[in-house]
Amino acid sequence: MSELKYKFKNIELLNLALTQSGVDSAHNNERLEFVGDRVLGLTVARLLYDMFPNESEGDLARRHAMLVSAETLARVANDLGLENKIRHGHMTGGRIQNVLADGMEAVFGAIFLDGGFDVASQIIMDIWRNLAAADVVAPKDAKTALQEFVQARGAKLPEYVYDVPTGASHNPVFNVTVSALGKTACGTGTSKKAASTAAAQELLKILAI
Repeated sequence: MSELKYKFKNIELLNLALTQSGVDSAHNNERLEFVGDRVLGLTVARLLYDMFPNESEGDLARRHAMLVSAETLARVANDLGLENKIRHGHMTGGRIQNVLADGMEAVFGAIFLDGGFDVASQIIMDIWRNLAAADVVAPKDAKTALQEFVQARGAKLPEYVYDVPTGASHNPVFNVTVSALGKTACGTGTSKKAASTAAAQELLKILAI
């Protein structure tokens, strides 16, 4: 894959990494995504350990969560032109980010199987080093930031209400409502965690006005 400066010995691994389950339910990138997620996670953890020697485990964990999030992966995938290469059955609305993120992880998994951990890890480091360096201060996840915002004003902690998931059973969409300081916001996601994070982000925007 030229954008990643890597040439596959087994091009079928790349083809599989770029095939979403909506196109082929039997031969798709889900298994490669599983592998790539682990390669990415370990590589970014090592990168952060080296780059921020004075930070606590909590700070490193927050950085890690942001850097391996679907949002970051989708942004990298877009920068590499993956949106025009991945074969998908349906990629509109909220699915775009997830399909791109999954495809990006699958490509890393394919590189790992094709060239080994060191090669895959170096490619990831070359991309993620600048992403990690962009934030001088360790970021806070939205739920933590919202809790601290509310506590600083002497109010009750945010209350999260989880609605019944919608969508297909194999691909549910979770819906969450969060309330604090007399305001309410909603969020959706492919997991309870993602939905509650999205809701917290929305409420923070409202409260900051």
